[in-house]
Amino acid sequence: MHKSSREATKAFSGFIEVKGASEHNLKAVNVTIPRDALVVFTGISGSGKSSLAFGTLYAEAQRRYLDSVSPYARRLFNQLSVPRVEQIEGLPPAVALQQQRGAVSTRSSVGSITTISNLIRMLYSRTGDYPSGQSIIYAEGFSPNTPEGACPHCHGLGRVYEVTERSMVPDDSLTIRERAVAAWPSAWQGQNQRDILTTLGYDIDVPWKDLPQKTRDWILFTEEQPVVPVYANRSREAVKEAIAKKLTPDYVGTFTSVQRYVMQTFATTQSPLMKKRVAQYMLSSVCKVCQGKRLKKESLTVTFAGLDIAEMARLTMEEMAQLFATFLQKKKDPEWESAHPEKILVADRIVEDVLARLQVVLDLGLGYLTLERTTPTLSPGELQRLRLATQVYSNLFGVVYVLDEPSAGLHPADTQALLRTLDKLKAAGNSLFVVEHEPEVIQHADWIVDVGPAAGELGGQVLYSGPLEGLQKVDASVTGKYIFGKVRFPNQKRQPAGWLKVADVTRNNLNQLAVDFPLGVFTCVTGVSGSGKSSLVSQVLVELAGKALGTTLPEATEVEDENPLEQQTVETLAGTITAGMEFIKRLIVVDQKPIGRTPRSNLATYTGLFDNIRKLFAATRMAKARKYDAGRFSFNVTKGRCPHCQGEGSVMVELLFLPSVYSPCPTCQGKRYNPETLEVTYRDKDIAEVLALSVDEAFAFFKEDKTVAHTLQVIREVGLGYLRLGQPATELSGGEAQRIKLATELQRQQQGSTLYILDEPTTGLHPSDVEKLMTQLQGLVEAGNTVIVIEHDMAVAAASDYVIDMGPGAGSKGGNVVAQGIPTLVAQSSESRTAPYLAPYLS
Repeated sequence: MHKSSREATKAFSGFIEVKGASEHNLKAVNVTIPRDALVVFTGISGSGKSSLAFGTLYAEAQRRYLDSVSPYARRLFNQLSVPRVEQIEGLPPAVALQQQRGAVSTRSSVGSITTISNLIRMLYSRTGDYPSGQSIIYAEGFSPNTPEGACPHCHGLGRVYEVTERSMVPDDSLTIRERAVAAWPSAWQGQNQRDILTTLGYDIDVPWKDLPQKTRDWILFTEEQPVVPVYANRSREAVKEAIAKKLTPDYVGTFTSVQRYVMQTFATTQSPLMKKRVAQYMLSSVCKVCQGKRLKKESLTVTFAGLDIAEMARLTMEEMAQLFATFLQKKKDPEWESAHPEKILVADRIVEDVLARLQVVLDLGLGYLTLERTTPTLSPGELQRLRLATQVYSNLFGVVYVLDEPSAGLHPADTQALLRTLDKLKAAGNSLFVVEHEPEVIQHADWIVDVGPAAGELGGQVLYSGPLEGLQKVDASVTGKYIFGKVRFPNQKRQPAGWLKVADVTRNNLNQLAVDFPLGVFTCVTGVSGSGKSSLVSQVLVELAGKALGTTLPEATEVEDENPLEQQTVETLAGTITAGMEFIKRLIVVDQKPIGRTPRSNLATYTGLFDNIRKLFAATRMAKARKYDAGRFSFNVTKGRCPHCQGEGSVMVELLFLPSVYSPCPTCQGKRYNPETLEVTYRDKDIAEVLALSVDEAFAFFKEDKTVAHTLQVIREVGLGYLRLGQPATELSGGEAQRIKLATELQRQQQGSTLYILDEPTTGLHPSDVEKLMTQLQGLVEAGNTVIVIEHDMAVAAASDYVIDMGPGAGSKGGNVVAQGIPTLVAQSSESRTAPYLAPYLS
C-alpha cells in the first residue's frame, strides 16, 4: 500500500482485502479497498478495471451469497463463473448495475422498471373516480399485459394489424410469374404456389391489374385450400395438356391464399427473420375500440385527477410529480376530506410513495421520460440510471454497489445530479465501486484504484490504490496525466465547404425545427440528455440523407426475439433537406449496435481480416499438398472445424438445479478446429493460435503481409489493440463494437464527399483512447469528408470546427437549437447549459 493511502485509512470504517486476483488479464493482483466509500476504478480501455470490479469483487460477492441459497433457488439466478482469486476478506453482499442495451421486451417500460406503474394501478383501483354503478376493478385490470386489463380487440397492443391487396401486391403492373404477389415467399414455396395456380387454370402471365377482381380476391383472401397435381415450371397450355393426358405430376401441392400464408407464418414461425419479412406486408392502425390506449373500456372509465390511466402514463415524470404535489395540497381542503375519508387515507400513502420515487428519478435528470416509454427505446445510460433510482429508493444498508460507467451518455450538467445520488447511497451506509473514465466522477471519488499500465496483456496490474492526490506521483499512470493536466486536442479550425440544410423537422420533441449542418468540417452536436440530439442526428438526418442517396439503413429499433409489430418505432412526422446534398455521395452511420449476436461473429470476421488470414494459411505448402482451400480454415465450415462442438469452442453442460454452464470442448480443448486443420501452420502458428493473438501481437506477427498489417494498424489506431482476433462479438461492449465498425470503414480507400454520423463515439473510452479516436476522425475530415458526432465529452466539443447545442432542457423543454457556431462562440452563450462546461476547455 502506498504511503498516502496508509495515512488516509483512518477515515474509513473498514477495508476489503483482495489477494491473488487473476481473472482475465489480472496478474495475481493484491489490493486493499475501503468500505463505505466511493471507490473509482480507472485505467485505459482493456486495462482490467472491469475484471477487478465486476469479474472479481462482484462475482465473488454473488457467489458467496448464492452459496447460502438452496440449490433449487440458485438455478433461478443468472450466475457468473467463479472468479480466479486466492482470497477476499471483508466483502459485503453486492448489487451490480451494469450497462445493458434495452431489455428485449417492448412490454417492459419505464413504469415497470421503476415499479411506479404498479403503484399507479393500485391508486386507480382503490381511489379512482368510478362511474356510478360500476363495480371495483382490481389493480391487474389496469394493466394491458393481463387478460383482466387488455383490450379484447387488439389484445393490449393498442394497434390492430391486417393485410390488404395493396400491401401484398405493391406493383400491380407485374404478372404473377414476375412475382407481383410480393408477400409470398421468394424461394421454392412461392414458385410452388404459382405452379398450383397454373394447374387451377389461372393465367400467371397477365399483369395483376388486368385480372378480374374476383380472381384477385380469391388468390389473396380465400380460406379454401385445394390440393392439386403440380407440373413444375410449365406454361398454362403445357399444364392443360398434361392434365388432359393424365400425365404423372411432379408432385401434389396445396394452395394457400396470400393472407393465410402471411398471418399463419407470423403467428407460428420461430424465425425472427421470417417474422420480420412477413410483418412488412401487414398494415397497422390504431385500435378503434381502445383508441390505442391498450385497455378494456371499463378500465378507461376510471379517472384520477380527471385523467384515465393511459393518459396518466403519457405524462412526463416531471408533469406527474407536479400533478401529485397539487393533489396533496387539494386533499387538505376540509370539504374534500369529509367527502372522501377512506380514499384520502389510501391515496395519501400511495401518492407520497409515488412522489418519493419520482423525486429520485427527477434528481437523476430523467424527468423527461414517460411511464409508457418502452425499454428498448432507452439508451444504456438511461436504463442504468433508472435501475439506480430504484436502488436509491429501496434504502438498502451495508451493500456494495458495483456500477459500470454510470456517467455514460450524460451531459456534464447531469453528471452533477448523478454524483449527488451516489453520495446519498454512500451516506446510507453503502460502498460504491464505480468503473469510470469521466474526470468529474474520478475527481469526486474518496479512493482511486488505477489499473494498467496499458491494455490486454500489458495491463492487469494495480498501479495505485489510494486517495486521488496520490495518483499525481505515479509516473506509470496514463489516467493521472489526463486528470491533472486538462486534455487539449489539436484543432485546425477549418471553414465549411458548404451547408446541408434541414427544415421542418418534426419528431419526438423536435417541432418544425430548421438546422444547417456545415459540410467538410468536424461538427459536434451537444446538449443535455433528452434534449433531442439523437432524434435530430441519428434519426432524422440519417433517414433524410439515406433517402436522398437511395441508401437503405437498418431500422432504428431492432429488438431481438420480439414481435416486430409490437416494436413501437417513433416516426419522423416531417422534415426535408433543402440544400447541400450535391456535396454528399455516401452516408456512413457508425452506431453502437452489436457486430453479431453469436460467438461465431468476431473482430476478425467482421472486419474482413479473417478472409485474408485464411488465404495465407491456404497458400502454405502443406495446405496446397492436402488441397485445403481457405474455407478449410473457417470454424463455420464443416470440413475444418471440430465435429464435437461444431466450431463453437465450448459445449454446454446441463447441471441439475443449477444454471447451464459452458466449458471448453473436451475434443478440441476450445480450439474450434479438427486436428488435421491444426497441423497446418503459418510461420509456426496454427490457425487457432493466430485467433488467440491480440491485435497488437498480430500486427507484429503479420508485418510482412501488407493487407493484413494495414487492417490491424487501423484497428490499433482506434484504440482496440488489446482485443483478441477471435474474441466473440458477444463479449464486446457497445463502444468497442462501434470502433470496430469505424475501423472497418477507415481501412477502405477514402473517396471524400462521405457523411459520417457517430452517436457518442467516446462512450467507454479513457481520455488517452479518445485522443486516438480524434486523430482518426480529424483524418476523415482532412480527406474531404464531413463528420458529425453527438457528444458529451467537452474536450471533443472544444476540438471541433463547429458546435450545435440543443436544449435548453430535456423532453418538452428541449428540442431547439440554443447556440451554434465555432466552440468559442457557443461557450459564450448565456442560454446554453453546455457553455459553462465547454468554456474551461477553451481557456
